[in-house]
Amino acid sequence: MATSAHRIIIPMLIILLATFRRGGGAREPFACDPKDTAVSRYPFCRVAVPIPERVKDLIGRLTLQEKVRLLVNNAAAVPRLGIKGYEWWSEALHGVSNVGPGTKFGGEFPGATSFPQVITTVASFNVSLWEAIGRVVSDEARAMYNGGAAGLTYWSPNVNIFRDPRWGRGQETPGEDPMVAGEYAASYVKGLQGNDDDRLKVAACCKHFTAYDLENWNGTDRFHFNAKVTRQDIVDTFEVPFRKCVREGKVASVMCSYNQVNGVPTCADPNLLKGTIRNQWGLNGYIVSDCDSVGVFYDNQHYTSTAEEAAAEAIKAGLDLDCGPFLAVHTEDAVKKGLLTITHVNNALTNTITVQMRLGMFDGVSSSHPYGKLGPKHVCSPSNQQLALDAARQGIVLLKNRHFALPLSADHHRTVAVIGPNSDVNVTMIGNYAGVACGYVTPLEGIKRYTTVVHRKGCDNVACETEYSFTDAMAAASTADATVLVMGLDQSVEAETKDRDGLLLPGRQQELVLKVAAASRGPTVVILMSGGPIDVSFAKNDPRISAILWVGYPGQAGGAAIADVLFGTTNPGGKLPMTWYPQSYLSNLPMTNMAMRSNSSYPGRTYRFYSGPVVYEFGHGLSYTNFIHTIVKAPTIVSVSLSGHRQTHSASTLSGKAIRVTHAKCQKLSLVIHVDVENKGDRDGFHTMLVFSTPPANGATWVPRKQLVAFEKLHLSSKEKRRLQVHVHICKYLSVVDKLGVRRIPLGDHVIHIGDVKHTISLQATTLGVIKT
Repeated sequence: MATSAHRIIIPMLIILLATFRRGGGAREPFACDPKDTAVSRYPFCRVAVPIPERVKDLIGRLTLQEKVRLLVNNAAAVPRLGIKGYEWWSEALHGVSNVGPGTKFGGEFPGATSFPQVITTVASFNVSLWEAIGRVVSDEARAMYNGGAAGLTYWSPNVNIFRDPRWGRGQETPGEDPMVAGEYAASYVKGLQGNDDDRLKVAACCKHFTAYDLENWNGTDRFHFNAKVTRQDIVDTFEVPFRKCVREGKVASVMCSYNQVNGVPTCADPNLLKGTIRNQWGLNGYIVSDCDSVGVFYDNQHYTSTAEEAAAEAIKAGLDLDCGPFLAVHTEDAVKKGLLTITHVNNALTNTITVQMRLGMFDGVSSSHPYGKLGPKHVCSPSNQQLALDAARQGIVLLKNRHFALPLSADHHRTVAVIGPNSDVNVTMIGNYAGVACGYVTPLEGIKRYTTVVHRKGCDNVACETEYSFTDAMAAASTADATVLVMGLDQSVEAETKDRDGLLLPGRQQELVLKVAAASRGPTVVILMSGGPIDVSFAKNDPRISAILWVGYPGQAGGAAIADVLFGTTNPGGKLPMTWYPQSYLSNLPMTNMAMRSNSSYPGRTYRFYSGPVVYEFGHGLSYTNFIHTIVKAPTIVSVSLSGHRQTHSASTLSGKAIRVTHAKCQKLSLVIHVDVENKGDRDGFHTMLVFSTPPANGATWVPRKQLVAFEKLHLSSKEKRRLQVHVHICKYLSVVDKLGVRRIPLGDHVIHIGDVKHTISLQATTLGVIKT
């Protein structure tokens, strides 16, 4: 990672990057080198031959020993067939990363554009932005591949649900709402992979399937955890983003997780891998294990008696590739012992090699490929870095703005005290699964562009264990025209393998904030850098604290974006993608309890099922202007037609007041809501319109209290009004999942919420009764 000595502001970076604009060296062909006439004549090297035939020809030429060495991430070369070794493991969560061994920074590729961490980007609620980031990341990935510095298979994005606020990897995810997570998954994957289903730009991977959201809590770690999940929660919550990723994003890969689900390791569960991902959803690609997952379910979970049985169980379940050495070591013996057939191995290789061929890896020299011209000048380009800045701006959420203290004015706030452990950080801003950024603009550097700054850290780091620097910070605040405290978390508090102990600011950070606020001569602004929610009730309720901003981990340009929002160059429009709970929420709430729905002794999880007190709710976010909504036109009654001849009855149970989605004519069953959105204020700005629905409970206690059914991102000038047509697919978004895991459309009144506006839509069956269940 770059250190503080490498901080470079973006305008200077353009000059620096000129030194890296020399042409990249041509990459030697991975396979099918046209100069190797002994190999290039084989059918698997002929581009005009259909890919399935090419794959079959190649597999038919491999020995068993060669095959098993291709079942792992560091796949071995096959010199006699002109195939080089390949490292499958590369990462691109929010920029090309150096976490996986498939990517190397240096030389012509000293860094790559580091976008905001996913949780920050998702706070923009901007689908087009998500896809645009994917396109830029894949441009840079292809450029690095062409230069011999990266692979083409990226194990990103992470689309797990941010279920528990303590989860250390919640920062990597698209938040707590399944619908938003699915939209993000499909959009980012489309950006990464390109628009050609037959030819991939890079191969993306949605992970970690499924019900994975615990690292190490109270003695239970992810390698031993058995997630006990109801069928209802699997279908209604945990599967949703993966299904959308496969069906709509057409992702090339899915990764199974370390944990067990209901007693079966996910990487050995044929119902999950073959049954759901491949057969039900139609995955056109490969299934890969999380790293060493096969070894984990053998060594840690003791799921099988022998290593050969573990290898056989995984491959027969539908696993195609092992991140780790296990399958390379034990598969051959599994075949020899009769636990596995050659056909099973061939099926796995068919899926992985097909993806490689869709990537063009068997098409000879990369320079002749559609993306073969991408090179060093396409990495860290000015336009790419501008997008990183735009993304950071759009992801910032204004949580509090008392008496319109923000934005600050460079004319009136000529000196600003900048305080806090995250006030002058660089690597902290890019979160985890990041690479080497092109350069950094820290919060301190960003604010310096607008005004004179007095800098005092107050705490050396986020642990904030002592108060020896508090006096200096208070003194600075007492003489400045405004005070900005940049507080929060970093990877020492929340990260892979590390879950949080609680939701409060670490150490003595809260004490620092309160003492500085009491001493401050001007408005006091608290900026929170974190991946997960923080209980800042003290700051929310303290009148001496004028404003609060959450910036997540805002990426390489985070400091510039923060300053732009502080001084009003950017009008904040982000919304929280997760609920911010009070610390008390965690009382007697083990992370290991996977239930989503509440009951008399259990609070429930996420805004969909939790109805208790919050610090800030899902979807909260203020603006420097005032947007209002008016529902101009919307249906009040919608008829739901049944498909085919159905028996009916008039039972009073929920099943008697709801229609199975599979029994409804869903194709054209949608409603259109015409909404006027008006910017009544005097500032231009981005607005996120969130559309929720509260379904009729019909006597059931497990129906969501509300759920997001649509969202729109738009930019409105001051006083501008725009009419939107919001399309809500009834079967997808107004349905609920019953206790058996069956998706149904509740009949009766659904209340649509858009801001403060509500509208009731009654769904009615077109027959006298409803279908017999």
